[in-house]
Amino acid sequence: MTNRFALSFTARPEHIDELGHVNNTVWVDWIQQIAVAHWESAAAPEHQALYFWVVTRHEIDYRGNVGPGETVTAETFIPSAPSGARFDRRVDFRNAAGKVIVSANTTWAMLERASGRLMRVRDDVTAPFRPFADEG
Repeated sequence: MTNRFALSFTARPEHIDELGHVNNTVWVDWIQQIAVAHWESAAAPEHQALYFWVVTRHEIDYRGNVGPGETVTAETFIPSAPSGARFDRRVDFRNAAGKVIVSANTTWAMLERASGRLMRVRDDVTAPFRPFADEG
């Protein structure tokens, strides 16, 4: 079983900044898009109905960039078990040559839809995202 999930993104003209490459805000949007897609593809429907996630932290390393029309492949996974309501996520973006050009560690908090309150992430919610990297 793998907990990895991948999506490709292509830089469109509106993604490009005055430096001629993808703007940093676009990378953040792509991070959110792949995280949501991973949740929607792997989480049980009942969990999707009960809970939603909000970002509490993004830590992004930029080692390269892409220009208009270029495509990157993003891969995300959950590196470790949750801590209370928090669940960390890793996202790596690779260029056409396969080199990681942007990587992010993000922290998300799980909230209950009905109340909007933080909820401890239970084992049954994490099951589709295992194995965690720290489990060996």
